Amino acid sequence: MTAATLFRSFPRRAAVLGLLCLATALLATWIIDRRSRAGGAAAAASEAQDEAAIMAASLKSELDKFSLVPLVLAEDPQVGALLLGASSEADLLDRRLATLARQTNAAAIYLMNADGLTIAASNWDRPTSFVGSNYNFRPYFRNALARGSATQFALGTVSREPGLYIAQRVVSGGRPTGIVAVKVEFDDLEAGWRAASDGVFVTDAEGVVLLTSNDGWRFHATGPQRGAARNRSVDRRQFGVDIVPPLLPDPIGLKVGLVKSPLLDTEQPIALDGWVLHLLANPSSQIDAAVARGRYYLLLVATIAAGLLALAFVFRRRRSLQEEVAIAQRTRTLREQLNQANRLATLGQIAAGVGHEINQPVAAARLFAENGAALIATGRLDDAQTNFARIVDLADRIGRITAELRLFSRRDAPDPQEMPVAKPIEGALLLLHDRIAGMAVTLTLPDEETLTERVRAEPVRLEQVIINLLQNALDAAGEGGVIAIAVTTEARSCFVSVIDNGPGIAEDMRDRMFHPFATTKSDGLGLGLVISRDIMRDLGGDLVVGESNRGTRMTMKIPRA
Repeated sequence: MTAATLFRSFPRRAAVLGLLCLATALLATWIIDRRSRAGGAAAAASEAQDEAAIMAASLKSELDKFSLVPLVLAEDPQVGALLLGASSEADLLDRRLATLARQTNAAAIYLMNADGLTIAASNWDRPTSFVGSNYNFRPYFRNALARGSATQFALGTVSREPGLYIAQRVVSGGRPTGIVAVKVEFDDLEAGWRAASDGVFVTDAEGVVLLTSNDGWRFHATGPQRGAARNRSVDRRQFGVDIVPPLLPDPIGLKVGLVKSPLLDTEQPIALDGWVLHLLANPSSQIDAAVARGRYYLLLVATIAAGLLALAFVFRRRRSLQEEVAIAQRTRTLREQLNQANRLATLGQIAAGVGHEINQPVAAARLFAENGAALIATGRLDDAQTNFARIVDLADRIGRITAELRLFSRRDAPDPQEMPVAKPIEGALLLLHDRIAGMAVTLTLPDEETLTERVRAEPVRLEQVIINLLQNALDAAGEGGVIAIAVTTEARSCFVSVIDNGPGIAEDMRDRMFHPFATTKSDGLGLGLVISRDIMRDLGGDLVVGESNRGTRMTMKIPRA
């Protein structure tokens, strides 16, 4: 094939390739959409099943609570006595029932004799009182009288409010003497359903809606076949309607006026007269989300395929970044090792003084112990106790010194923390106490209130900087010199200055004093100030040379807490 022929055939090949890619993309989209819709519907169904189980358990718990009330009252002596005519305290029982209704949140609790006449009720003092009403026509009354217990959901004949009637037979001397009944209304439960779901309703064994999140659904049948061939007189007494209309054309929940979009109907049985809880769930959001995720993954795959062309550049850039990270890590490691070496060198310089600081209290403790033993032998217990208290104080001082040494020599500094600025200053002075005392240096400290200023830093590294500055100040001030530590604050920073009355810093040295290996000491390495400034900058502060009339003023800038 010639070049001209190849050139002429290229548009055709590009068009075929483009159409193939388009067809592949459309096919992949169709497959992913179909599977995503199925997966979204399954996830919605599973979620609805879990939610329906929770709602059913909540309703069953509510029913179990109310079922105990008539059982307990049927055994109550006052109830039995009133039914047998041995007591005339109906008013007292009315008040007891009213109190119990308030405590259990029951709509009404009432007592009927064997003829169905209500002789006591919790609503005795209301216009809708049951007292004097006869309910022997109610199935729950007849069934409870015959079988011992019964339930019925019906519209109230007086209140016209729907509710569940739970009845329990009262037996005395082997014969039934009356019925205790509790009416339960579910207004709060239905309000919670309305706020939490697309639609919830509970049907009886015949498919009639009893409880519902939508009042317009109550006393409807779940399907045309459920509402046919019913006893109109029974429905009129129980539900207040002659004909129970169908809720939907089928029990699945398709749109016909009441429900506007296809819904999942999740059923959960409840162990009460064949009740079933129905949760209508709209799966649209889960399906849409699943489709969106599927398309996102498809786009992601396409993007990854296109991105393969740039992998070489990415890998090269990644190697470069890894090398930079490795160099930075090595640099940090070297700086940490240098900081640790500086701390250990400082400890070496003050080791003799710390040894003297420890040997003195050890010798004193031994002397106090020997004297204490002698005092005990002579019966001078109070004086001996004083000696032992002094020994305890000396041991505490030794403990503070050794603890400060261990903390200062640690390789890993603790994380930044809030602390009073006095803490690192006191630690540094504890380690340098012997050298300061031995050189007869006059040391001036800030007042106690100023030392309470709180800063945020790493205490060990901050103490390391203060020790470096104090060591330099002691070298500059010499025997009998004067050193001052000053603390000042601004809005976000605390400044700690170490001031000495030494000869000061020469102008040519001032410009390069923070350069590595720049020193005026014959035995110095010139790294102390470099390390100290690096530490302060790592902590978010700085180390600078301040102005001083005489000698040297080094100032640490520390972030305030």
